[in-house]
Amino acid sequence: MKTGLVVDGDYVYEEEKHLTVLKTSLFFANDGFTAYDCKGQLVFRVDSYGPDARDKAEIVLMDAHGRCLLTVRKKRPSLHHRWEGFLGERTEGQKPIFSVKRSSIIGRCGMTVEVFNNPGLEYQIEGNFGQRNCTIFNAAKESVAEIKRKVDASTNVVLGKDVFLLSLKPGFDGAFAMGLVLVLDQINGDDYVENDEAEMIPTTED
Repeated sequence: MKTGLVVDGDYVYEEEKHLTVLKTSLFFANDGFTAYDCKGQLVFRVDSYGPDARDKAEIVLMDAHGRCLLTVRKKRPSLHHRWEGFLGERTEGQKPIFSVKRSSIIGRCGMTVEVFNNPGLEYQIEGNFGQRNCTIFNAAKESVAEIKRKVDASTNVVLGKDVFLLSLKPGFDGAFAMGLVLVLDQINGDDYVENDEAEMIPTTED
């Protein structure tokens, strides 16, 4: 599969990769995250950014050693929940590498990811992040990543929404995917607070 936007080449895998993502606090919407590979090794972390994160509106994705990989920041003012992504720890005047906003296509709810300085490269996110059930598609309508509920292999029980799977197709950057997870979590939290009735399209899966 053709490689898309790369935040960090260390997280572009030749084979399909499954990460377990854990919200690190259950007391507030939009708290921190940790992500682990199938061997239980820490891959990504986001330190808890607390209940007032919407005021700060800036979140930093780090690797297991605390190195800043990506900053996502809410664009203000914004009518469509537009967020922007910056390489590393954002500095004043730095230009974003991508933006995420609600899709403006008539008849479609969902999110559009625009990649800057790369004509023709964009992504669509469809599904319901609140239910941990959505898919990221590239411009060719190929699935490049999925967010889904995690099932305990020993008991076959679906775990709570604070634990979910991020499945990456070969060639799709895991750091970029985690950045999109952070944006979706923020938008989902905003929708909860604002009681916004606009919702991403649920898929047909149970």
